[in-house]
Amino acid sequence: MPKAKLIIRNRYEFQDGGIVEIRLWKTMPGKDKPHGFKYSLTYIVNGKRIVGYDNAEGKGDHRHFDSKEETYEFHGIDKLIDDFQSDVRRARR
Repeated sequence: MPKAKLIIRNRYEFQDGGIVEIRLWKTMPGKDKPHGFKYSLTYIVNGKRIVGYDNAEGKGDHRHFDSKEETYEFHGIDKLIDDFQSDVRRARR
């Protein structure tokens, strides 16, 4: 199996210019990615990340909301996307 296989890549631009990008790869399970997924979900406004979920090398699963960063408990792709979309809705209010 290749190191990582892209399985989801979506980009959406709101009328106000906000951008949502969702990228998800299937990868070999490992220390940082025991579930076998690498992901990056971001909501950007005026070039600034407002909401982000990712599992960058060496950091494990975590989320960003405004300037705060905290550990994220991964419970599957559907839950990940639901949690992200919920935070985007909250940020857009």
